[in-house]
Amino acid sequence: MGGKYFEELPVGARFKHQLGRTVTEMDNILFCALTLNTQPLHINEDYAASTEFGTRIVNGLFTLSLVVGLTVRDLTEGTIVANLGYERIVHPRPVFHGDTLYAESEVLEARESRSRPDCGVVRLKHIGRNQRGEVVIELERTALFLRRPQEQQA
Repeated sequence: MGGKYFEELPVGARFKHQLGRTVTEMDNILFCALTLNTQPLHINEDYAASTEFGTRIVNGLFTLSLVVGLTVRDLTEGTIVANLGYERIVHPRPVFHGDTLYAESEVLEARESRSRPDCGVVRLKHIGRNQRGEVVIELERTALFLRRPQEQQA
C-alpha cells in the first residue's frame, strides 16, 4: 500500500504527486450525466461559446474529485478510515477539455483521535495545477487516518 499512516504525516510535510491526468470531453460529459448536472456551461457547446470562456468548461466537482484522486496513491491508499470533511474549496481558473492536472498536498494539522486510539485526524491542503502550472483548484480536506499497527512500530 502506498498510503501514509498518521505517524508519517507531520505538520508541514509537503508532497508533490507525480501522477498527472489529462481531462477529456468524455470525462466531463459522463460525470455530468452520472450526477444529473445539466449546467449548459459543461454540456452545451453552442451555449458555452457565447460565454466569457468561449467553450465548455469542466465540471468543478469533477476537478475536485480528480485532484483528490491524484493524491490517493501517495497519501491515503489503504490508510484512511474516512474523509471527515472538505472546506475552503476555490476554483481560481477553469479547467478545459485537454488540460492535464497535477496535485500537491501539505499537512496543515495532525492530532490523535479522541475517540479512536488506533487513528489520528489530519487536515490536508490540496492544490491542483494544470499543465502550465496554473492553480485551478485549492481545497482543504480532513481525514481519519489509521495509526501504524503496533507490530510495525520499531
